[in-house]
Amino acid sequence: MTFKFPTAYTILFLLIALVAAGTWLVPAGQYDRIQSEALGKEIPVPGTYQQVDSNPQGVVDVFLAPIAGFYDPDSYEAAAIDVALFVIIIGGFLGVVKKTGAIDTAISREMVTLKGHEKWMIPILMALFAVGGTTYGMAEESLAFYALLIPVMIAVGYDAVVVVGIILLGAGIGTLGSTINPFATVIAANAADIPFTQGIGLRFFILFSGWLACVIYVMRYAAKVRANPELSIVADHRADIEAQFGKKTDAESVEKLTIAQKIVLVIFALTFAVMIWGVSSQGWWMAKMGALFIASAILIGFVTRMGEKTFTEVFIDGARDLLGVAIIIGIARGIVVIMDAGHMTDTILHLGEDTLSGLSSVVFINAMFGIEILMSFFVPSSSGLAVLSMPIMAPLADFSGVGRELVVTAFQSANGLVNLFNPTFAVVMGGLAIAKVPYERWLRFVWPLLLILCVIIMGGLSVVALSA
Repeated sequence: MTFKFPTAYTILFLLIALVAAGTWLVPAGQYDRIQSEALGKEIPVPGTYQQVDSNPQGVVDVFLAPIAGFYDPDSYEAAAIDVALFVIIIGGFLGVVKKTGAIDTAISREMVTLKGHEKWMIPILMALFAVGGTTYGMAEESLAFYALLIPVMIAVGYDAVVVVGIILLGAGIGTLGSTINPFATVIAANAADIPFTQGIGLRFFILFSGWLACVIYVMRYAAKVRANPELSIVADHRADIEAQFGKKTDAESVEKLTIAQKIVLVIFALTFAVMIWGVSSQGWWMAKMGALFIASAILIGFVTRMGEKTFTEVFIDGARDLLGVAIIIGIARGIVVIMDAGHMTDTILHLGEDTLSGLSSVVFINAMFGIEILMSFFVPSSSGLAVLSMPIMAPLADFSGVGRELVVTAFQSANGLVNLFNPTFAVVMGGLAIAKVPYERWLRFVWPLLLILCVIIMGGLSVVALSA
């Protein structure tokens, strides 16, 4: 019997069980916390760590964790439910758009225009996603672009892994090299008590060099797959992917777009443009983005005279297609629920505080990078990890002759790097689920690039630390 790597659902559930087992072994502890007016959240107070009564998580807690991952059952605060609902709404919206045939026809027409130059779509799109990552931490909202780009890349002879590379690596490298991202750089700098513009030169270097490394890596893979489709790491899944997203089209038999289809494409593009504007400048989150996509779907239904019954059916069918993705998002959040309930998070933070005391500048900043990598597995949220770790870690830089801005850069680089493959990060597991790329195949694809990015980041941190 051949071994088959487990699905994302099984991997995440096993991680929940593993973390729950850890709550029986890892000492429970907590920092005292004070309310920060600047951040609007409670932050840990350095030097106040103390052990507390343990709260080991049992079998019942393991099964409750995925449910609690969607919402806090005590306070009903939103956790992953807003993201999960957004993904389901996106599915419905895309189902309506797909029914019009506008996307398929436009893709086919575009292939005729770009024939021979399709490879330049990769660096251009990755640059656009990187801009979203570095300016406002583009993450969950990137999930909406998978179903748009997968048919395009399949039509030119690439595979779904290329699309994951463009979106996940593009937005991810932007977040890794955040320059003005309010959810990573600004929050972390505020918590470290420094202006967020300090250290921006190194962050620009990491952003550009990391983007270049990602572009070259994805383009080489894309060229290899296009020349020989059997070399695709998801070659055995190609039929399933094509069945859902469409097959390569014969350019000679392409029909022209109707007026209604052209209007649909305009609405489609404007919807994404408005979403990006709302998130980046108006503080929108999942509820308002979801409302936008519902409104756009209804508008498309009117424009194409789809009819109420047909509209409802295609919207529900599209939502059903992404239901599995929504479930994955809740399960991933369940890992963090177990960590917090078992009082493990502060213990890991305290271990980092003890480890870093008294180290030389270069050793300190690289050790800081390593500790933030470890913590990012358990706290994938950049804003959450910034609020949790920076009040403790940033002051330690003063004793090692390192600027606090370098600690902020180490934090955001580590968090961004881990979130390119982190199974506890809903954006990773959700994107792979939409693209039908198994998690272990993504790891096989991305691990050499992760090593390259590590060298770039650690080299930059070390050079700046030495010159301080």
